[in-house]
Amino acid sequence: MERAHNLLNELLIHTTPTAALSLPGVLAGLARDEIESFPALRPHQMPAWHMFLVQLAALSLHAAGRVDIPEEEAEWCQLLRGLTADYPADEPWCLAVEDRSKPAFLQPPMPEDAKPKDVPTPDALDVLMTSKNHDLKKAVARESAPEDWLFALISLQTQGGWGGRDNYGITRMNGNFSSRVLLGLAPLRAPSQQDLAPRPGAWFRRDLRYLLETREDVSDFCGIDYPDRGIGLTWLQPWPEGAQLRMRDLDLWFIEACRRVRLVAKDGSLNGVRGTSKAARIDAKQANGVLCDPWAPVHKTKNTSLSLNEDGRFNYARLTDLLFSGDWELPLLARPASFERQDGPLLLAAAALARGQKTGGFQSRFVPLSAAVSAALRTTDKREKLHELAKEQVQAIAGFERALSFALALVLANGEHEKARDKSGKVKPALYERLREPRAHLDRFADDIFFPHLWRRFEVKEAGDSARQQEEWLDFAGQLWKRTDGIFWQFLPAMPCAALYRHRAEARAESALRAMVRKTHPELFQKAARETEGEGEHAN
Repeated sequence: MERAHNLLNELLIHTTPTAALSLPGVLAGLARDEIESFPALRPHQMPAWHMFLVQLAALSLHAAGRVDIPEEEAEWCQLLRGLTADYPADEPWCLAVEDRSKPAFLQPPMPEDAKPKDVPTPDALDVLMTSKNHDLKKAVARESAPEDWLFALISLQTQGGWGGRDNYGITRMNGNFSSRVLLGLAPLRAPSQQDLAPRPGAWFRRDLRYLLETREDVSDFCGIDYPDRGIGLTWLQPWPEGAQLRMRDLDLWFIEACRRVRLVAKDGSLNGVRGTSKAARIDAKQANGVLCDPWAPVHKTKNTSLSLNEDGRFNYARLTDLLFSGDWELPLLARPASFERQDGPLLLAAAALARGQKTGGFQSRFVPLSAAVSAALRTTDKREKLHELAKEQVQAIAGFERALSFALALVLANGEHEKARDKSGKVKPALYERLREPRAHLDRFADDIFFPHLWRRFEVKEAGDSARQQEEWLDFAGQLWKRTDGIFWQFLPAMPCAALYRHRAEARAESALRAMVRKTHPELFQKAARETEGEGEHAN
Protein backbone atom coordinates (compact mmCIF):
# COMPACT_ATOMS: atom_id res chain seq x y z
CA MET A 1 0.00 0.00 0.00
CA GLU A 2 1.70 3.20 -1.18
CA ARG A 3 -0.61 5.68 0.57
CA ALA A 4 -3.21 5.40 3.32
CA HIS A 5 -5.80 7.67 4.92
CA ASN A 6 -6.07 10.68 2.62
CA LEU A 7 -7.36 13.54 4.78
CA LEU A 8 -8.77 15.36 1.77
CA ASN A 9 -11.39 12.76 0.90
CA GLU A 10 -11.67 10.23 3.73
CA LEU A 11 -14.09 10.79 6.59
CA LEU A 12 -11.65 10.33 9.47
CA ILE A 13 -12.36 13.20 11.88
CA HIS A 14 -15.33 12.69 14.19
CA THR A 15 -17.36 15.74 15.20
CA THR A 16 -20.55 16.49 17.07
CA PRO A 17 -23.37 16.87 16.29
CA THR A 18 -22.44 16.00 12.68
CA ALA A 19 -20.85 12.78 11.49
CA ALA A 20 -17.19 12.08 10.65
CA LEU A 21 -15.68 14.53 8.18
CA SER A 22 -12.67 14.97 5.94
CA LEU A 23 -10.22 17.80 6.65
CA PRO A 24 -11.89 20.07 4.03
CA GLY A 25 -15.23 19.05 5.56
CA VAL A 26 -14.02 20.20 8.98
CA LEU A 27 -12.98 23.59 7.58
CA ALA A 28 -16.35 23.96 5.86
CA GLY A 29 -18.23 22.90 9.00
CA LEU A 30 -16.30 25.41 11.09
CA ALA A 31 -16.91 28.14 8.52
CA ARG A 32 -20.67 27.44 8.83
CA ASP A 33 -20.33 27.19 12.65
CA GLU A 34 -21.97 23.77 12.68
CA ILE A 35 -19.41 21.87 14.78
CA GLU A 36 -19.80 21.69 18.56
CA SER A 37 -16.77 19.56 19.42
CA PHE A 38 -14.24 16.93 18.36
CA PRO A 39 -14.84 13.93 20.68
CA ALA A 40 -11.45 12.27 20.05
CA LEU A 41 -9.46 15.46 20.73
CA ARG A 42 -7.63 15.33 24.07
CA PRO A 43 -7.72 18.55 26.13
CA HIS A 44 -4.02 19.40 25.74
CA GLN A 45 -4.36 19.01 21.95
CA MET A 46 -7.07 21.67 21.70
CA PRO A 47 -4.87 24.77 21.27
CA ALA A 48 -2.59 23.07 18.73
CA TRP A 49 -5.62 21.88 16.72
CA HIS A 50 -7.23 25.34 16.70
CA MET A 51 -4.01 27.12 15.71
CA PHE A 52 -3.24 24.54 13.03
CA LEU A 53 -6.67 24.87 11.40
CA VAL A 54 -6.54 28.68 11.41
CA GLN A 55 -3.00 28.78 9.98
CA LEU A 56 -3.80 26.16 7.35
CA ALA A 57 -6.94 27.97 6.25
CA ALA A 58 -5.13 31.32 6.16
CA LEU A 59 -2.26 29.91 4.10
CA SER A 60 -4.59 28.31 1.56
CA LEU A 61 -6.74 31.42 1.13
CA HIS A 62 -3.73 33.73 0.83
CA ALA A 63 -2.12 31.45 -1.76
CA ALA A 64 -5.33 31.64 -3.80
CA GLY A 65 -5.56 35.41 -3.42
CA ARG A 66 -8.84 35.23 -1.49
CA VAL A 67 -10.02 36.97 1.65
CA ASP A 68 -13.54 35.50 1.82
CA ILE A 69 -14.15 32.39 3.89
CA PRO A 70 -15.80 29.61 1.84
CA GLU A 71 -18.41 27.37 3.40
CA GLU A 72 -18.34 24.43 0.96
CA GLU A 73 -16.16 21.34 1.34
CA ALA A 74 -15.27 21.20 -2.36
CA GLU A 75 -13.86 24.72 -2.26
CA TRP A 76 -11.68 23.94 0.74
CA CYS A 77 -10.44 20.75 -0.92
CA GLN A 78 -9.41 22.74 -3.98
CA LEU A 79 -7.70 25.37 -1.82
CA LEU A 80 -5.71 22.77 0.13
CA ARG A 81 -4.62 21.01 -3.05
CA GLY A 82 -3.47 24.40 -4.28
CA LEU A 83 -0.85 24.36 -1.51
CA THR A 84 0.55 21.02 -2.74
CA ALA A 85 0.22 21.33 -6.52
CA ASP A 86 3.49 19.42 -7.02
CA TYR A 87 1.91 16.32 -5.51
CA PRO A 88 -1.10 15.28 -7.65
CA ALA A 89 -1.39 12.03 -5.67
CA ASP A 90 -2.02 13.97 -2.42
CA GLU A 91 0.94 12.49 -0.54
CA PRO A 92 1.25 15.54 1.79
CA TRP A 93 -2.33 14.95 2.95
CA CYS A 94 -2.01 11.21 3.61
CA LEU A 95 -1.26 9.90 7.09
CA ALA A 96 0.93 7.12 5.71
CA VAL A 97 3.11 7.19 2.58
CA GLU A 98 5.32 4.19 1.95
CA ASP A 99 7.98 6.11 0.01
CA ARG A 100 9.90 7.97 2.73
CA SER A 101 11.54 10.26 0.19
CA LYS A 102 8.14 11.91 -0.26
CA PRO A 103 6.29 13.94 2.38
CA ALA A 104 3.27 12.62 4.22
CA PHE A 105 0.92 14.68 6.40
CA LEU A 106 3.11 16.65 8.86
CA GLN A 107 5.88 14.15 8.09
CA PRO A 108 8.91 15.51 6.23
CA PRO A 109 10.85 13.22 3.90
CA MET A 110 13.21 11.03 5.91
CA PRO A 111 16.84 10.41 4.85
CA GLU A 112 17.64 6.90 3.63
CA ASP A 113 20.29 6.35 6.28
CA ALA A 114 17.96 7.30 9.17
CA LYS A 115 17.49 4.62 11.82
CA PRO A 116 14.13 5.49 13.39
CA LYS A 117 12.70 3.85 16.46
CA ASP A 118 9.22 2.36 16.68
CA VAL A 119 6.38 4.36 18.21
CA PRO A 120 3.60 1.87 19.02
CA THR A 121 0.75 4.22 19.87
CA PRO A 122 -0.31 7.83 19.17
CA ASP A 123 -0.07 8.82 22.84
CA ALA A 124 3.57 7.64 22.82
CA LEU A 125 4.14 10.07 19.93
CA ASP A 126 2.44 13.00 21.66
CA VAL A 127 4.14 15.76 23.67
CA LEU A 128 3.13 14.83 27.23
CA MET A 129 6.05 13.91 29.50
CA THR A 130 5.80 13.04 33.18
CA SER A 131 8.63 12.35 35.57
CA LYS A 132 7.88 8.71 36.35
CA ASN A 133 4.89 7.84 34.13
CA HIS A 134 2.54 8.21 37.12
CA ASP A 135 0.01 10.98 36.32
CA LEU A 136 -0.83 9.95 32.76
CA LYS A 137 0.32 6.57 31.49
CA LYS A 138 2.13 6.53 28.16
CA ALA A 139 1.73 4.13 25.22
CA VAL A 140 -1.62 2.73 26.35
CA ALA A 141 -3.78 3.69 23.33
CA ARG A 142 -3.43 0.31 21.65
CA GLU A 143 -6.87 0.48 20.01
CA SER A 144 -6.39 3.74 18.14
CA ALA A 145 -8.08 5.28 15.11
CA PRO A 146 -6.42 7.33 12.35
CA GLU A 147 -7.69 10.55 13.89
CA ASP A 148 -5.82 9.73 17.12
CA TRP A 149 -2.60 9.71 15.10
CA LEU A 150 -3.68 12.91 13.34
CA PHE A 151 -4.16 14.82 16.60
CA ALA A 152 -0.95 13.40 18.09
CA LEU A 153 1.01 14.47 15.01
CA ILE A 154 -0.33 18.02 15.16
CA SER A 155 0.33 18.21 18.89
CA LEU A 156 3.94 17.00 18.59
CA GLN A 157 4.93 18.84 15.43
CA THR A 158 3.44 22.24 16.28
CA GLN A 159 3.88 22.48 20.06
CA GLY A 160 6.59 19.97 20.92
CA GLY A 161 9.55 21.00 23.08
CA TRP A 162 13.03 19.57 23.44
CA GLY A 163 12.81 15.82 23.98
CA GLY A 164 16.39 14.93 24.77
CA ARG A 165 19.51 14.64 22.65
CA ASP A 166 18.86 15.26 18.93
CA ASN A 167 15.11 15.72 19.56
CA TYR A 168 14.57 19.41 18.96
CA GLY A 169 11.41 21.36 19.60
CA ILE A 170 9.53 24.04 17.73
CA THR A 171 10.83 27.54 17.05
CA ARG A 172 7.69 29.26 18.33
CA MET A 173 8.77 29.04 21.95
CA ASN A 174 11.40 30.65 24.16
CA GLY A 175 14.09 28.02 24.72
CA ASN A 176 14.20 24.25 24.93
CA PHE A 177 12.17 23.87 28.13
CA SER A 178 9.33 26.14 27.16
CA SER A 179 6.00 25.80 25.40
CA ARG A 180 3.87 27.42 22.75
CA VAL A 181 1.25 29.65 24.32
CA LEU A 182 -2.19 30.47 22.98
CA LEU A 183 -3.57 33.80 24.18
CA GLY A 184 -6.48 35.19 22.25
CA LEU A 185 -10.00 36.55 22.23
CA ALA A 186 -13.03 34.65 21.01
CA PRO A 187 -16.73 35.38 20.53
CA LEU A 188 -18.64 34.78 23.75
CA ARG A 189 -21.36 32.16 23.66
CA ALA A 190 -24.96 33.17 24.26
CA PRO A 191 -25.82 33.64 27.99
CA SER A 192 -28.16 30.65 27.79
CA GLN A 193 -25.19 28.38 26.98
CA GLN A 194 -23.36 27.57 30.21
CA ASP A 195 -20.14 26.25 28.62
CA LEU A 196 -17.46 28.94 28.82
CA ALA A 197 -15.32 27.43 26.05
CA PRO A 198 -15.86 29.21 22.73
CA ARG A 199 -17.73 27.60 19.87
CA PRO A 200 -15.07 26.10 17.59
CA GLY A 201 -16.59 27.57 14.44
CA ALA A 202 -17.12 31.10 15.71
CA TRP A 203 -13.59 31.15 17.12
CA PHE A 204 -12.13 29.78 13.88
CA ARG A 205 -13.93 32.34 11.71
CA ARG A 206 -12.94 35.23 13.97
CA ASP A 207 -9.23 34.37 14.04
CA LEU A 208 -9.10 33.55 10.33
CA ARG A 209 -10.83 36.77 9.31
CA TYR A 210 -8.53 38.80 11.57
CA LEU A 211 -5.38 37.23 10.10
CA LEU A 212 -6.51 37.81 6.53
CA GLU A 213 -7.47 41.40 7.26
CA THR A 214 -4.19 42.34 8.92
CA ARG A 215 -1.56 40.34 6.98
CA GLU A 216 -0.10 43.33 5.14
CA ASP A 217 0.13 45.51 8.25
CA VAL A 218 1.65 42.71 10.36
CA SER A 219 4.22 41.93 7.66
CA ASP A 220 5.29 45.58 7.55
CA PHE A 221 5.84 45.86 11.30
CA CYS A 222 6.86 42.31 12.16
CA GLY A 223 10.62 42.81 12.28
CA ILE A 224 11.20 39.63 10.27
CA ASP A 225 11.46 39.85 6.49
CA TYR A 226 8.96 37.12 5.64
CA PRO A 227 8.37 36.73 1.89
CA ASP A 228 4.83 37.15 0.57
CA ARG A 229 4.73 33.61 -0.79
CA GLY A 230 7.11 31.80 1.51
CA ILE A 231 7.16 28.18 2.62
CA GLY A 232 3.97 27.53 4.54
CA LEU A 233 3.87 23.74 4.90
CA THR A 234 7.33 22.94 6.20
CA TRP A 235 6.85 19.17 5.90
CA LEU A 236 6.98 19.45 2.09
CA GLN A 237 10.68 20.35 2.17
CA PRO A 238 13.52 17.80 2.02
CA TRP A 239 15.39 17.40 5.31
CA PRO A 240 18.99 16.30 4.72
CA GLU A 241 20.98 15.69 7.89
CA GLY A 242 22.18 18.98 9.38
CA ALA A 243 20.13 21.13 6.99
CA GLN A 244 17.86 23.86 8.39
CA LEU A 245 15.10 26.04 7.00
CA ARG A 246 15.79 29.79 7.15
CA MET A 247 13.29 32.32 8.45
CA ARG A 248 13.75 34.41 5.30
CA ASP A 249 12.26 31.54 3.27
CA LEU A 250 9.19 30.91 5.43
CA ASP A 251 5.72 32.36 5.24
CA LEU A 252 4.38 34.57 8.01
CA TRP A 253 1.90 31.81 8.96
CA PHE A 254 4.20 28.80 8.45
CA ILE A 255 3.19 25.50 10.07
CA GLU A 256 6.04 23.66 11.76
CA ALA A 257 7.01 20.01 11.67
CA CYS A 258 9.82 19.86 14.23
CA ARG A 259 10.57 16.09 14.30
CA ARG A 260 11.41 13.32 11.89
CA VAL A 261 8.33 11.15 12.19
CA ARG A 262 6.68 8.71 9.79
CA LEU A 263 3.51 6.66 10.10
CA VAL A 264 3.30 3.16 8.61
CA ALA A 265 0.11 1.43 7.48
CA LYS A 266 0.15 -2.31 8.01
CA ASP A 267 -2.65 -4.88 8.25
CA GLY A 268 -5.29 -2.19 8.46
CA SER A 269 -3.71 -0.25 11.33
CA LEU A 270 -1.16 2.49 11.81
CA ASN A 271 2.16 2.47 13.62
CA GLY A 272 4.82 5.13 13.89
CA VAL A 273 8.56 5.50 13.73
CA ARG A 274 10.57 8.43 15.02
CA GLY A 275 14.04 9.57 14.07
CA THR A 276 16.46 12.17 15.40
CA SER A 277 18.23 15.12 13.79
CA LYS A 278 21.58 16.83 14.36
CA ALA A 279 20.00 20.30 14.16
CA ALA A 280 16.64 21.95 14.76
CA ARG A 281 14.41 22.00 11.67
CA ILE A 282 14.34 25.82 11.55
CA ASP A 283 17.29 28.10 12.25
CA ALA A 284 15.66 30.56 14.66
CA LYS A 285 17.17 29.91 18.10
CA GLN A 286 18.30 33.53 18.38
CA ALA A 287 14.72 34.77 18.03
CA ASN A 288 13.68 33.47 21.51
CA GLY A 289 10.27 32.57 20.14
CA VAL A 290 9.56 36.09 18.86
CA LEU A 291 8.37 35.18 15.37
CA CYS A 292 5.13 37.17 14.98
CA ASP A 293 3.06 34.25 16.22
CA PRO A 294 -0.46 35.77 16.38
CA TRP A 295 -1.18 33.95 19.68
CA ALA A 296 2.12 34.52 21.54
CA PRO A 297 2.63 37.36 24.08
CA VAL A 298 6.07 39.00 23.86
CA HIS A 299 7.85 40.73 26.74
CA LYS A 300 8.65 44.26 25.63
CA THR A 301 12.03 44.68 27.34
CA LYS A 302 13.31 41.09 27.33
CA ASN A 303 12.05 40.51 23.77
CA THR A 304 11.10 36.92 24.52
CA SER A 305 7.85 35.07 24.05
CA LEU A 306 5.94 33.94 27.12
CA SER A 307 7.14 30.76 28.84
CA LEU A 308 4.90 28.79 31.16
CA ASN A 309 7.16 26.75 33.43
CA GLU A 310 6.11 23.47 34.97
CA ASP A 311 4.61 25.22 38.01
CA GLY A 312 2.90 27.90 35.92
CA ARG A 313 -0.81 28.66 35.72
CA PHE A 314 -3.00 31.25 34.07
CA ASN A 315 -4.03 32.66 37.44
CA TYR A 316 -5.23 36.17 38.23
CA ALA A 317 -1.69 37.49 38.78
CA ARG A 318 -0.35 36.23 35.46
CA LEU A 319 -3.35 37.36 33.42
CA THR A 320 -3.31 40.77 35.11
CA ASP A 321 0.36 41.11 34.18
CA LEU A 322 -0.22 40.02 30.58
CA LEU A 323 -3.30 42.12 29.92
CA PHE A 324 -2.83 45.35 31.82
CA SER A 325 0.73 45.90 33.07
CA GLY A 326 2.07 47.25 29.80
CA ASP A 327 5.11 44.98 30.10
CA TRP A 328 3.80 42.63 27.43
CA GLU A 329 2.99 43.14 23.78
CA LEU A 330 -0.35 41.42 23.39
CA PRO A 331 -0.48 39.09 20.38
CA LEU A 332 -2.60 40.13 17.44
CA LEU A 333 -5.44 37.72 18.18
CA ALA A 334 -5.66 38.84 21.82
CA ARG A 335 -6.70 42.33 20.70
CA PRO A 336 -10.23 43.33 19.69
CA ALA A 337 -10.66 43.28 15.91
CA SER A 338 -11.90 46.20 13.85
CA PHE A 339 -14.97 44.21 12.76
CA GLU A 340 -16.03 43.41 16.35
CA ARG A 341 -18.58 45.58 18.09
CA GLN A 342 -17.07 48.18 20.39
CA ASP A 343 -19.60 47.28 23.09
CA GLY A 344 -19.67 43.55 22.47
CA PRO A 345 -18.58 41.05 25.16
CA LEU A 346 -15.70 38.69 24.37
CA LEU A 347 -14.04 35.66 25.87
CA LEU A 348 -10.35 35.58 26.79
CA ALA A 349 -8.75 32.22 25.98
CA ALA A 350 -5.39 31.20 27.44
CA ALA A 351 -3.84 27.75 27.04
CA ALA A 352 -0.44 26.06 27.09
CA LEU A 353 1.43 23.05 28.36
CA ALA A 354 3.31 24.08 31.48
CA ARG A 355 6.74 22.76 30.73
CA GLY A 356 10.18 22.51 32.29
CA GLN A 357 12.30 19.37 32.56
CA LYS A 358 8.93 17.64 32.38
CA THR A 359 5.42 18.81 31.60
CA GLY A 360 3.60 20.42 34.51
CA GLY A 361 0.22 19.63 33.01
CA PHE A 362 -2.06 21.31 30.55
CA GLN A 363 -3.15 24.75 31.72
CA SER A 364 -6.11 26.54 30.21
CA ARG A 365 -8.53 29.24 31.21
CA PHE A 366 -11.48 31.06 29.66
CA VAL A 367 -12.43 34.42 31.17
CA PRO A 368 -15.59 36.25 30.03
CA LEU A 369 -14.98 39.95 29.40
CA SER A 370 -17.86 42.36 29.86
CA ALA A 371 -18.70 44.82 27.08
CA ALA A 372 -17.03 47.66 28.99
CA VAL A 373 -13.83 45.67 29.52
CA SER A 374 -13.75 44.51 25.89
CA ALA A 375 -13.94 48.13 24.80
CA ALA A 376 -11.30 49.14 27.38
CA LEU A 377 -8.75 46.78 25.81
CA ARG A 378 -8.69 49.09 22.79
CA THR A 379 -7.23 52.06 24.68
CA THR A 380 -4.06 52.44 26.76
CA ASP A 381 -5.52 54.74 29.42
CA LYS A 382 -8.40 52.39 30.22
CA ARG A 383 -6.06 49.40 30.41
CA GLU A 384 -4.00 51.41 32.91
CA LYS A 385 -7.13 52.02 35.00
CA LEU A 386 -7.84 48.31 34.98
CA HIS A 387 -4.27 47.65 36.02
CA GLU A 388 -4.53 49.99 39.01
CA LEU A 389 -7.74 48.32 40.17
CA ALA A 390 -6.24 44.87 39.62
CA LYS A 391 -3.12 45.77 41.63
CA GLU A 392 -5.34 46.82 44.55
CA GLN A 393 -7.00 43.42 44.47
CA VAL A 394 -3.70 41.56 44.16
CA GLN A 395 -2.33 43.47 47.17
CA ALA A 396 -5.47 42.71 49.16
CA ILE A 397 -5.15 38.99 48.43
CA ALA A 398 -1.49 39.09 49.49
CA GLY A 399 -2.48 40.78 52.76
CA PHE A 400 -5.03 38.11 53.64
CA GLU A 401 -2.52 35.41 52.68
CA ARG A 402 0.08 36.94 55.04
CA ALA A 403 -2.43 37.08 57.87
CA LEU A 404 -3.51 33.48 57.35
CA SER A 405 0.07 32.24 57.06
CA PHE A 406 1.29 34.00 60.19
CA ALA A 407 -1.70 32.91 62.26
CA LEU A 408 -1.25 29.24 61.39
CA ALA A 409 2.54 29.49 61.70
CA LEU A 410 2.03 30.81 65.22
CA VAL A 411 0.31 27.55 66.13
CA LEU A 412 3.21 25.58 64.64
CA ALA A 413 5.55 27.69 66.81
CA ASN A 414 3.60 26.88 70.00
CA GLY A 415 2.27 30.44 70.11
CA GLU A 416 5.72 32.06 70.33
CA HIS A 417 5.92 35.05 67.97
CA GLU A 418 9.71 35.10 67.78
CA LYS A 419 9.77 31.46 66.63
CA ALA A 420 7.19 32.10 63.90
CA ARG A 421 8.96 35.07 62.28
CA ASP A 422 12.44 35.60 60.89
CA LYS A 423 14.46 38.81 61.37
CA SER A 424 12.65 40.54 58.49
CA GLY A 425 9.28 39.92 60.12
CA LYS A 426 8.16 37.30 57.61
CA VAL A 427 7.02 33.80 58.45
CA LYS A 428 10.06 31.54 58.63
CA PRO A 429 10.56 29.68 55.34
CA ALA A 430 10.39 26.24 56.93
CA LEU A 431 7.01 27.03 58.50
CA TYR A 432 5.74 28.82 55.39
CA GLU A 433 6.42 25.77 53.26
CA ARG A 434 4.32 23.62 55.60
CA LEU A 435 1.37 25.94 54.98
CA ARG A 436 1.21 25.33 51.25
CA GLU A 437 -2.21 23.67 51.34
CA PRO A 438 -4.16 26.39 53.20
CA ARG A 439 -2.47 29.05 51.09
CA ALA A 440 -3.50 27.19 47.94
CA HIS A 441 -7.11 27.06 49.16
CA LEU A 442 -7.17 30.83 49.57
CA ASP A 443 -5.45 31.42 46.23
CA ARG A 444 -7.98 29.26 44.37
CA PHE A 445 -10.86 31.11 45.97
CA ALA A 446 -9.31 34.48 45.13
CA ASP A 447 -8.80 33.30 41.56
CA ASP A 448 -12.49 32.43 41.25
CA ILE A 449 -13.78 35.83 42.33
CA PHE A 450 -10.98 38.08 41.03
CA PHE A 451 -12.15 38.97 37.54
CA PRO A 452 -15.92 39.30 38.12
CA HIS A 453 -15.15 41.80 40.90
CA LEU A 454 -12.53 43.58 38.79
CA TRP A 455 -14.97 44.06 35.92
CA ARG A 456 -17.71 45.41 38.22
CA ARG A 457 -15.30 47.77 39.99
CA PHE A 458 -14.09 49.08 36.65
CA GLU A 459 -17.63 49.66 35.38
CA VAL A 460 -18.77 51.60 38.45
CA LYS A 461 -15.54 53.60 38.41
CA GLU A 462 -16.17 54.52 34.78
CA ALA A 463 -19.71 55.53 35.75
CA GLY A 464 -18.30 57.83 38.48
CA ASP A 465 -20.41 56.24 41.22
CA SER A 466 -18.18 56.56 44.30
CA ALA A 467 -20.71 54.95 46.65
CA ARG A 468 -20.96 51.88 44.45
CA GLN A 469 -17.17 51.75 44.18
CA GLN A 470 -16.91 51.47 47.96
CA GLU A 471 -19.65 48.83 48.05
CA GLU A 472 -17.91 46.71 45.42
CA TRP A 473 -14.59 46.98 47.25
CA LEU A 474 -16.19 45.99 50.55
CA ASP A 475 -17.87 43.06 48.84
CA PHE A 476 -14.56 41.82 47.39
CA ALA A 477 -12.59 42.27 50.64
CA GLY A 478 -15.48 40.86 52.68
CA GLN A 479 -15.59 37.66 50.65
CA LEU A 480 -11.83 37.25 51.01
CA TRP A 481 -12.03 37.77 54.76
CA LYS A 482 -14.88 35.31 55.16
CA ARG A 483 -12.98 32.65 53.20
CA THR A 484 -9.70 33.38 55.04
CA ASP A 485 -11.43 32.98 58.38
CA GLY A 486 -13.05 29.75 57.21
CA ILE A 487 -9.73 28.30 56.04
CA PHE A 488 -8.11 29.27 59.35
CA TRP A 489 -10.65 27.31 61.35
CA GLN A 490 -10.60 24.44 58.86
CA PHE A 491 -6.84 23.91 59.14
CA LEU A 492 -6.35 24.94 62.76
CA PRO A 493 -6.95 21.44 64.24
CA ALA A 494 -4.44 19.93 61.81
CA MET A 495 -1.58 22.22 62.84
CA PRO A 496 0.91 20.27 65.02
CA CYS A 497 1.46 21.91 68.40
CA ALA A 498 2.63 20.78 71.82
CA ALA A 499 -0.44 19.86 73.86
CA LEU A 500 0.76 21.95 76.80
CA TYR A 501 0.72 25.13 74.68
CA ARG A 502 -2.17 24.40 72.32
CA HIS A 503 -4.85 26.59 73.95
CA ARG A 504 -2.44 29.50 74.21
CA ALA A 505 -1.23 29.04 70.62
CA GLU A 506 -4.74 28.88 69.15
CA ALA A 507 -5.90 31.94 71.10
CA ARG A 508 -2.87 33.94 70.00
CA ALA A 509 -3.31 32.74 66.41
CA GLU A 510 -6.95 33.88 66.25
CA SER A 511 -6.04 37.20 67.82
CA ALA A 512 -3.15 37.70 65.37
CA LEU A 513 -5.32 36.87 62.37
CA ARG A 514 -7.97 39.42 63.30
CA ALA A 515 -5.42 42.07 64.25
CA MET A 516 -3.59 41.80 60.95
CA VAL A 517 -6.78 41.97 58.89
CA ARG A 518 -8.17 44.83 61.01
CA LYS A 519 -4.97 46.79 60.41
CA THR A 520 -5.29 46.62 56.62
CA HIS A 521 -9.09 46.48 56.33
CA PRO A 522 -10.66 48.28 59.31
CA GLU A 523 -13.76 48.93 57.20
CA LEU A 524 -14.68 45.23 57.35
CA PHE A 525 -14.93 45.29 61.14
CA GLN A 526 -16.73 48.63 61.14
CA LYS A 527 -19.27 47.17 58.75
CA ALA A 528 -19.66 44.06 60.91
CA ALA A 529 -20.15 46.24 64.00
CA ARG A 530 -22.86 48.29 62.27
CA GLU A 531 -24.65 45.13 61.15
CA THR A 532 -24.50 43.73 64.71
CA GLU A 533 -25.88 46.97 66.15
CA GLY A 534 -28.67 46.94 63.57
CA GLU A 535 -29.62 43.40 64.48
CA GLY A 536 -29.68 44.34 68.17
CA GLU A 537 -31.94 47.35 67.59
CA HIS A 538 -34.26 45.23 65.49
CA ALA A 539 -34.46 42.62 68.24
CA ASN A 540 -35.32 45.31 70.85
